Amino acid sequence: MCFRVKFYPADPAALKEEITRYLVFLQIKRDLYHGRLLCKTSDAALLAAYILQAEIGDYDPGKHPEGYSSKFQFFPKHSEKLERKIAEIHKTELSGQTPATSELNFLRKAQTLETYGVDPHPCKDVSGNAAFLAFTPFGFVVLQGNKRVHFIKWNEVTKLKFEGKTFYLYEKKIILTYFAPTPEACKHLWKCGIENQAFYKLEKSSQVRTVSSSNLFFKGSRFRYSGRVAKEVMESSAKIKREPPEIHRAGMVPSQSCPSITHGPRLSSVPRTRRRAVHISIMEGLESLRDSAHSTPVRSSSHGDTFLPHVRSSRADSNERVAVIADEAYSPADSVLPTPVAEHSLELLLLSRQINGATCSIEEEKESEASTPTAAEVEALGGELRALCHGHGGPEEEQVNKFVLSVLRLLLVTMGLLFVLLLLLIILTESDLDIAFFRDIRQTPEFEQFHYQYFCPLRRWFACKIRSVVSLLIDT
Repeated sequence: MCFRVKFYPADPAALKEEITRYLVFLQIKRDLYHGRLLCKTSDAALLAAYILQAEIGDYDPGKHPEGYSSKFQFFPKHSEKLERKIAEIHKTELSGQTPATSELNFLRKAQTLETYGVDPHPCKDVSGNAAFLAFTPFGFVVLQGNKRVHFIKWNEVTKLKFEGKTFYLYEKKIILTYFAPTPEACKHLWKCGIENQAFYKLEKSSQVRTVSSSNLFFKGSRFRYSGRVAKEVMESSAKIKREPPEIHRAGMVPSQSCPSITHGPRLSSVPRTRRRAVHISIMEGLESLRDSAHSTPVRSSSHGDTFLPHVRSSRADSNERVAVIADEAYSPADSVLPTPVAEHSLELLLLSRQINGATCSIEEEKESEASTPTAAEVEALGGELRALCHGHGGPEEEQVNKFVLSVLRLLLVTMGLLFVLLLLLIILTESDLDIAFFRDIRQTPEFEQFHYQYFCPLRRWFACKIRSVVSLLIDT
């Protein structure tokens, strides 16, 4: 069992207790190690120096010989130049900082990165290109290659939906479509999106509603987030008045739950042929796991084998749809179990007919030809059958026709009544009536989608037609 952070705080420095900040620090340090948190080289050196300062303290020439930073693994892979930069910052800029101060500075720096809080889900777009979908404290992100191709704030997301392997995200102007590896992975992705949107967007947990992936008239999967929202959590954190609990930091001891500090050699010091063999074996293992039966959610599907320098845009440009996040493709290491697949796959049994391989004799062929009716016989038989059908069963056919007509009439009346009731409901919902029932309907994602995608365009179309008719009447 390992501790993990599910919902990253939008501002980790605002957490009141030091122990809470320390737990978030461990998670982000792990994200840095697995390549999920990307940054440019200067930011990477500063983050690693903060980790060194927090875990080994001030630089001491007696304890820390030349090249001491090479004993620690902060990233999937890093160069000797980066190691020297880490040691230089640790020696000259961070002296005197306590572990708590270094951890706080680490959190403040990590929070400014574009991939902070990213939990990547591997998918493919409509063109078949690989992409990573992620939900962050600030919104929905799509990472493709070395770019962030989409960033949509939570208040701009109108609906999340899935059908089989297909995942849909509705914005006010666009609909994003992506394909997950399995239907189970797509459903898990949809649930993660519902949870994140409810946690970061809503003001109170009482505002949480059950969300359905269905269309307007068809039932689908339903899910409801259970728990407090971000605002309530931060308010509760601010009200804590207990004595600060004692923190037992791991320090230099390697940990399975957070293996970002190890005493092993750098990846760059391992021979190239051996590294390639190890990488191939890891990839083969991941491919075998991908086809096995698991029910644990996926986070990534490829192993990161390079350190990716990150180019971050400013917060003022955070609304841009496309932004370069790295020099190479985003490829986080496989740090958790693979995509969930069906626990019991259904195998189709192919039933074949047993065919007798013996050849037919000449007598049998002649009998078959003799028993085959000629075209004239077929025509005569068809005429007799038509005469029998018209000559008999007239009253029965009339009764069947009457029954079918009555059923169709009932269906038409029912559909008409339902249509009238639907129009009445739409008119009342779109009106300014302040009734609790209509308020709840207006807050649902389905109504918002209907309002922006159907009602508003239809209303504009009718208004345009009415104006054109009125102008024609005035002219005449």
